[in-house]
Amino acid sequence: MSVTVLTALSHGWEGRMVEVVDRLPGVTVGRRCVDLADLLAAASAGLGDLALISADLRGLDRDALSHLRAHGVAVVGASREGAESEERHLRQLGVHRHVHLATPREDLVEVLTTTAGAAPFDPTRVDLMPGEDPPTAPIEPVTDLTPPPPPPLSEPTRGRVIAVWGPTGAPGRSTLAVNLASELAAAGAPTVLIDLDTYGAAVAQLLSVLDEAPGLAAAARASELGTLDLVALARLAVEVSPRFRVLTGVPTPSRWPEVRSAAVEHVIELARSLAAFVVLDLGFGIEDDEELSYDTAAPRRNATTLSGLAEADDLVLVGSADPIGLQRMVRAVQGVGQVSSPAPRPVVNRLRASSVGSDPARRVEESLARFAGVEGITFLPDDPAATDAALLAGATLRECAPDSPLRRAIVQLAATWTGAAAPTGRSSARGLLRRRG
Repeated sequence: MSVTVLTALSHGWEGRMVEVVDRLPGVTVGRRCVDLADLLAAASAGLGDLALISADLRGLDRDALSHLRAHGVAVVGASREGAESEERHLRQLGVHRHVHLATPREDLVEVLTTTAGAAPFDPTRVDLMPGEDPPTAPIEPVTDLTPPPPPPLSEPTRGRVIAVWGPTGAPGRSTLAVNLASELAAAGAPTVLIDLDTYGAAVAQLLSVLDEAPGLAAAARASELGTLDLVALARLAVEVSPRFRVLTGVPTPSRWPEVRSAAVEHVIELARSLAAFVVLDLGFGIEDDEELSYDTAAPRRNATTLSGLAEADDLVLVGSADPIGLQRMVRAVQGVGQVSSPAPRPVVNRLRASSVGSDPARRVEESLARFAGVEGITFLPDDPAATDAALLAGATLRECAPDSPLRRAIVQLAATWTGAAAPTGRSSARGLLRRRG
């Protein structure tokens, strides 16, 4: 196959690298880009199969790399020989294949051609390092498809992501996300709560975390620059009680362009290594607002929610138990089925007879089964006294209303993941840890 390469390299050695690449068999330099904007434009126009970039390209970040890949352009890093810091920086941004001026000709051809057009996965194929001899015995295809046993629950290797989402109208997404995460942590499972609502982030206020806490915006920026790792994420995620960390949202809705989808995906993936459970508080918007923009490379406000849904292992769909809330929930079930997301676990909040009539649980079940095909609903009772007390105190229900009916219902919901109900004791260390945020 013929590979067309777009280059965006340091001016000091760009000419030498282009001369080497352009002489490779099956490889052609299609455009020598002067800056990142030129490179992104060439990729959008379909002028290349692969981008060869250097770490010092001004403006290069994770979102730019995501743009290249979205347009079918693979990425390979390049540097002068011995520039280990530049290679390390590109790897932190997610560029895992790298060449330099002294890379042997054969290896350079192999890296560029295989990166630009990787063949479909073949279970009988063995990938060899350059210069490695092939095996003498034939490779037998795998015939035993029995899945391996799951890892022990006490030592999770990759955290489970639970997205809490619901339609517009404040059905109680943030309240449920905060208290679900609190109960998972209280049951002994390290938990990270991430506020991804770009329309009305509220987790910081619900938990009395300082509004100046850097949170998601800082994590996203560090991800874009390739400086976000597990230690940095742990530093940004405030510990509000034992085993319970919170990454607060953008402090004002106008700052939503700072949070790009590629950075969100990276933050969630790192959080999986930080905790057994990652709870996402998502905004209501799921329409692909890219379709509403003439500039398809511009930031998308709903991309944060769409990325959270796509990365989630479980989806808790929250609706309010009143005629308007149930109608919105029916439409939400239909809408979320059209985007990448897990099967929804329906939760009807604020259940009360005054809004839907006598025997409210039965009425809601019948309505949602008839109009949305929804079954297996979890009901949360209307408990304004407990939620008002928690909001006033900036605390969880577990801390200020441990015996409330709403808190007991959320404990039961959390037990579907932990396998055991959380204890009801109050956390004595919370105040000290909160002030550290």
